[in-house]
Amino acid sequence: MRKVYVTPIILLILFLSAQTTFAGPTLRTMFTPLLADPLEPRIAVMPWLDDDFLQLDIGTSADLYQSKDNRFAFGIDFATFSLLGRDDNFKFPVDTIDYLFGVSFSWKHPLKNENLPFDDLSARLRISHISAHFEDGHYDEEADEWINEDDCPFGIPFTYSREFINLVLALSSENYRVYLGYQYLFHTIPDDISRHSLQAGLELSTPGNTYLAADFKLLPEWDDELDKTDGFHGTWNLQAGWKLTGLGLENVRIAYNYYNGLSRHGMYFYDDESFSSLGFIVDL
Repeated sequence: MRKVYVTPIILLILFLSAQTTFAGPTLRTMFTPLLADPLEPRIAVMPWLDDDFLQLDIGTSADLYQSKDNRFAFGIDFATFSLLGRDDNFKFPVDTIDYLFGVSFSWKHPLKNENLPFDDLSARLRISHISAHFEDGHYDEEADEWINEDDCPFGIPFTYSREFINLVLALSSENYRVYLGYQYLFHTIPDDISRHSLQAGLELSTPGNTYLAADFKLLPEWDDELDKTDGFHGTWNLQAGWKLTGLGLENVRIAYNYYNGLSRHGMYFYDDESFSSLGFIVDL
């Protein structure tokens, strides 16, 4: 199935590279990354405040092409989302890690209606793959067994892989942005997973280079008795942060996060969790 998508993508890259409007790859993507979406490619170090875990994210998005009128862009996404334990002697065993890569298409249209409180209407369409894996930090070497193996409805290890299309529409002004999103899985392992999920969010600039952001998702909820997803579960990610622009660090922010809902990690996609974290995020 993947070969079907590879050839058109290669042809599109070759076509864009031949255009006179091609300006070269840039990390300043036309569609601004969502601040509070926990699966947005970024560099982040976010220790949990209420448990001995650490979130370590490494990734970025880049536009390979942007039109001269700043209306259309084509780009790529690469990211890893890791959950690490925090042990003595400065050790961070990796419990689980998710890998994401894909392509994106962005569009932006200025709004000139004075009756509307927004300056731009924008959209981003992603075609992505994500897979997840338990690592050595989830294995007890002394007992020679996986940790909490009985809690996993699929046994350990199991295969987690998804290919999906994600569409986000956003209305923005200088100080705030609202957005709606929809995601469709066109392939998934394990099977019997609902193919649909919804997303909404708000970002608000506040005084002193601070901001507030909220991301809400309706995600398919796993039912152990039915052995499939049944219904949806609301998942919140609330963030308050300070952008270090005044210190000359334009793309760095200190952020406090509160997460409540289904885990973002594929190995725990069936698990409900709630935690707070505080750390640094770098938006390349």
